[in-house]
Amino acid sequence: MLVDQFGRKHTSVRVSVTDRCNLRCTYCMPADTPDYAERREILTFEEITRVVRIAAGLGVDDVRLTGGEPLVRSQLHKLVASIGEISGIKKVSLTTNGILLADQLPDLLSAGLKSVNISLDALDESAFTQITRRPGLKRVLDVIAVCQEQGIKVKINAIAMRDFTEHQIVAFGEFARRTGIPVRFIEFMPLDSDGNWVESKVLSGQQILKMFSQQVRPVVPKNQPNASPATDYEFDDGVGTVGIIASVTEPFCSTCNRFRLTADGQLRNCLFGGDSGDVRQLLRGGSSDETIAQLLHDAVLSKHRGHGTDDLSFDRPSRPMYSIGG
Repeated sequence: MLVDQFGRKHTSVRVSVTDRCNLRCTYCMPADTPDYAERREILTFEEITRVVRIAAGLGVDDVRLTGGEPLVRSQLHKLVASIGEISGIKKVSLTTNGILLADQLPDLLSAGLKSVNISLDALDESAFTQITRRPGLKRVLDVIAVCQEQGIKVKINAIAMRDFTEHQIVAFGEFARRTGIPVRFIEFMPLDSDGNWVESKVLSGQQILKMFSQQVRPVVPKNQPNASPATDYEFDDGVGTVGIIASVTEPFCSTCNRFRLTADGQLRNCLFGGDSGDVRQLLRGGSSDETIAQLLHDAVLSKHRGHGTDDLSFDRPSRPMYSIGG
């Protein structure tokens, strides 16, 4: 098992397949095209599959594919299928902005994909374009409906950012109640490419819950697994679920069970930490599975108790979110 020095078992890995994205969300990407990693630096599907297979032998059973936007990576369904065939892997899921999902959904379904998290920060076109710097809301809403028709489990990830999210509360409350899709709000984190994050721009989870109770209906906690990064609530009549991922104001470090593999082959044991091990070098240097497994062990073992965003000595990660993987 991958166990850190504080006894946390790591059974989940976030795998970024690309740092490229077709949107330019203000809390993540710069307005202009950034300096993406060179293609030769990006892990191949075969390399990713090998790392996941080794991780599965160490107790990892949950794989989430991320980016950038993972669907800009050609033939992603082939990776979904190959990971799904690994012994011990129970769940392969995808985080996407949904813009390209409709065209690729049939192949992804055939590959065995059963769960998607769709990043959607606004339910009106004007606000959607404001936050993403691109149009496309209707395409996202349409593919969400198709996913539901096809039996794909859908969750919505929405940013929690002051002076923006407040205006979306009622619309998301009505959406959650109408569709039955959980909507989870992620506090604005210091991972934006432009470096504009300040604490005053964080709309806290508790403030969001208060707004839902005042503007839609009162919310009450739901029972859920301790390892989940989200705290879920349902409206008091049992119709509709909203969740909070309070990474800044109420971090869930004590129950964290995940680590990350970046698109360019670096391990990261914490979203807010630094690179924790160079897997690409081992993969391309002829290293054995045992050597790679030891690197995974070492990376997890070096994980800190918490990410320290509430500490005065906290330094922003050198990589922005799109380069790490969500």
